[in-house]
Amino acid sequence: MRVRQLQLSDFRSYPHAQIALDEGPSILVGPNGHGKTNLVESLVYLSTLRSHRVANDAPLVRAGAEQAVIRAEIVHDSRRLLAELAIIPGRSNRARLNKHPLTRPRELIGALKAVAFAPEDLALVRGEPSVRRRYLDELLCSRYPRFAGVKADYERVLKQRNTLLRTAYLAKKTGGRGPGGAEMATLDAWDAHLAEHGAELLAGRLALLADLVEPVAKAHARIADGRSEVSLAYTSELGDDLAADRDVLTARLSAALAGARAKEIERGSTLVGPHRDDVDLVLGELPVKGYASHGESWSVALALRLGAFELLRSDGTAPILILDDVFAELDTTRRERLAEYAEAAPQTLITCAVAGDVPDRLVGARFDVWEGEIRRVL
Repeated sequence: MRVRQLQLSDFRSYPHAQIALDEGPSILVGPNGHGKTNLVESLVYLSTLRSHRVANDAPLVRAGAEQAVIRAEIVHDSRRLLAELAIIPGRSNRARLNKHPLTRPRELIGALKAVAFAPEDLALVRGEPSVRRRYLDELLCSRYPRFAGVKADYERVLKQRNTLLRTAYLAKKTGGRGPGGAEMATLDAWDAHLAEHGAELLAGRLALLADLVEPVAKAHARIADGRSEVSLAYTSELGDDLAADRDVLTARLSAALAGARAKEIERGSTLVGPHRDDVDLVLGELPVKGYASHGESWSVALALRLGAFELLRSDGTAPILILDDVFAELDTTRRERLAEYAEAAPQTLITCAVAGDVPDRLVGARFDVWEGEIRRVL
């Protein structure tokens, strides 16, 4: 899989931009703030429907514009796909595939598979559990696009259930009565829906992690020269002995919701479910978070991304690899190991402020990016 042509309208700093891309490495060189990352960010968004830099869509639309448009021609085997996405802050985004409108933007997921590594990825190791949950869910949806709908259904039910719990909490806080029979019956119904969708999402995550452990461990051994072994484990308030069985998980989640109901009403929030889970990262015998050095943290974060790349490639579709301003952060050994992966990808997009930061072995197209102008020089 590769991107043949990328066009942007009113995306970030670009009123208009167009770039033709080849197979193999393409290096985008230019000072910080001149638009390199904006180009690759558009492809990350097209792949995942989320930016790897900001939490909401508003900053993606150029100041003064009503919407931003990403348009990419994607080559997969002998097929060509034209994927188009209009980002409209405050309203529903719109998507088209081969010029046919899609009912929901999430139907575009899977058209482009991309794995991106950026300095922000240190948060995979040092950040909150939500960052690791997002990593799992984005990879899960890329691998099996139907899970985008599963996740959306879970989040919709969670929002409705939290609204009901919040109402009950406020009623008790202001001296009113607790939830009555009708409200409890409604909460029972939302519990059933949450258990159903939550179990499906949880089963998908568990199956994914089981497949991901080995590629991540191998990637880390390669990057860190086998000095310490990295391991991953899913953690949940449902227990540590979880298996990817939807029926069993539904029953356990239902029981956990019932057991936590009184506490949830006291706090006005759902305290059990996949939205509170985490992935434990262990290096040797110690947790990565709080114990790993800066270099070790980089190695683990990089292994998580490269493990995802290898897993998607093993499924039969090698994704494009995006390396956003990371070579300058790595030592010589890690640079060379990362370059080996970049060579193996069908297409790699690399951004850097100084061309000398990129290993010489990565020979391919080169573009200079200066004040929003993109010029191919090699």
